Amino acid sequence: MYGLIGQMLAQDGQREELISLLLQMKDEMPGCLSYVIAEDQENANAIWISEVWTDKASHADSLQLTHVQATIAKARPIIAGFGHRFETAPRGGVGLPG
Repeated sequence: MYGLIGQMLAQDGQREELISLLLQMKDEMPGCLSYVIAEDQENANAIWISEVWTDKASHADSLQLTHVQATIAKARPIIAGFGHRFETAPRGGVGLPG
């Protein structure tokens, strides 16, 4: 499995809109085992995206999907930047194989 945990920064006051847009991508992503959007508790403009995929190629392929590209295009104007990014190798857990 392939995991990705990343911090995304919204433009001031736009976090809720960014979260709403990103949650639209939770459906129809082949190979996605887990996709979680969470508010950062210390930064009012930051969110965390935690993903688990069957493999790294599935994640890369998802970025080419039409609905994912459309969502990214809508979100781009309200993304102020990116913070930390971690790639992981999930071993299992609730709802995950292994």
